[in-house]
Amino acid sequence: MLTDEFGREVTGVRVSLTDRCNFDCVYCHNEGLGDTRGPMDPQDDEMDTEDVVRFLEVVAEFGVDAVKFTGGEPMLRQDLEEIIARTPDEMEVSMTTNGTFLPGRADDLVDAGLERVNVSQDALDPDDFAAVTKSGAYDKVLEGVDAALEAGLEPVKLNMVVFEHTAGYVPEMVDHVAENDGLQLQLIEYMPELTGKPEWNIEIERVHDWLAERAVDIEHREMHDRRRYWVAGSDDEGTERSREDPGVGMVEIVDPVENPTFCANCHRVRVTHEGYLKGCLNRNDDLRTMGEMTNSEIREAFRETVENRVPYYGEYMIKNADGEWELNEKYLDAPA
Repeated sequence: MLTDEFGREVTGVRVSLTDRCNFDCVYCHNEGLGDTRGPMDPQDDEMDTEDVVRFLEVVAEFGVDAVKFTGGEPMLRQDLEEIIARTPDEMEVSMTTNGTFLPGRADDLVDAGLERVNVSQDALDPDDFAAVTKSGAYDKVLEGVDAALEAGLEPVKLNMVVFEHTAGYVPEMVDHVAENDGLQLQLIEYMPELTGKPEWNIEIERVHDWLAERAVDIEHREMHDRRRYWVAGSDDEGTERSREDPGVGMVEIVDPVENPTFCANCHRVRVTHEGYLKGCLNRNDDLRTMGEMTNSEIREAFRETVENRVPYYGEYMIKNADGEWELNEKYLDAPA
């Protein structure tokens, strides 16, 4: 297993299969690359099936035991089932999707080896959903969640980005997962540095405080400095409950912004849809091509990427005398 100079083992990879998407979410940062979304037809710059499989086979040699497929919308790839089926057996396979293509394909994905799925769902009202996603596919997303559950992908984790447009929808989303077995909620902190809209930011600690007041149980995951809350639905507030009871849902907050602990425990390397390795979501000055995707080139690029990984907050970005985050001078002229 490869370890960077900060002692962080790389145990997982996050592979973008395409930058194409049938949604146009207002908060999208496309795996840190910015809004690069192109035409909906398959593009020549996307890694093909063999490229993706060869990469996974090589990193499995280094002890990488988990892969998450992302996009864009990864289910726009018609070879997705083949890619999953050919993923090394020792790797846990998960996927992040908007869910619209799960009906009719969820069973085949599970048969191919898919083990977990995250479905992006930012609201429970069709109009609110459309305002955030610029899509009228609300009902299809709900069908997709049901299809995933029926295919055995339980629990299905619903991803919700929390920012000015969606913060008011959090209570009903929490009730939704509490009232529906098999669902969990992942509240993802909005990242203004990647989207260019800092005015949409909210104080995520307010969401933590609200959940803590309602929670029947709280778990702190030291690895990523994350907190998980088991919350009863609003109709059951004040009733003595435990995390195992019906009507109690699990809610986790992913809050990496200005969080050195989160960065200090990052264990993933990312791969862009074009076949570039990147050691950090927030950086694009560290991209490394895998060339023509020969095994030796992949090994060399992967080793270099891991060797040059740097925790974003607390190292690449540090606090100045005024308590503000600024770029560490030692990286100003560092080669990519």
